[in-house]
Amino acid sequence: MTDLNKQMVEQYRNSFLKEVEANVEEGEWVKMCMQCGVCSGSCPLGPYWDHPPQELFMMIRAGKREEVLASSSMWMCTSCYNCIARCPRELPITHIMHGLAHYAKRLGLAPKNQPTMKFSQKFWDNLMVTGRVNELKLGLSLYFMNGLVEGIKTSLKMKNIGLGMLLTKRMNPMEMLGGHSVKDKSGFKAMIKKAQELEAARIAKFKTP
Repeated sequence: MTDLNKQMVEQYRNSFLKEVEANVEEGEWVKMCMQCGVCSGSCPLGPYWDHPPQELFMMIRAGKREEVLASSSMWMCTSCYNCIARCPRELPITHIMHGLAHYAKRLGLAPKNQPTMKFSQKFWDNLMVTGRVNELKLGLSLYFMNGLVEGIKTSLKMKNIGLGMLLTKRMNPMEMLGGHSVKDKSGFKAMIKKAQELEAARIAKFKTP
């Protein structure tokens, strides 16, 4: 590779691209996107994205840090994996979307009151209590996610479904008292703590601008 080519490659790999590569899950794949748009055409929520995946990747390569990290786009990903299955270069697009969302949240740059972000936090908080998701508690917390009035309205709207689940024993009210737990809850919490420590150590090695 000539000196000119090396210089061009280094200019292409701007500081934000390097930041994404260092901090976002599988972020090193961003530079491999060839902008074909198959991911956007394959996404069931494609029309609702502010910036479809290939556009986000180009924005990263263009150094548009604030615009990318404040976007709601990566929070729209439902993990259907259509994009990964159809990408001609086999980019792990779903993983990158979740990685970008997680990184933006960690930096405090994610959009405020983003519904998907609220859901993911409630899911995590629910899981961390016993090591298993209590679906009844999680469902009720989602009903009231946007306030008491909205929660009551949603509960009344879903009452027939709830009654049907009770009658067919598809829902157990006793789950509200605690529900199932993993056998080794202390071991589960120790594992999560260790993973968080490893992640914090990795992040500390990279100084964000």
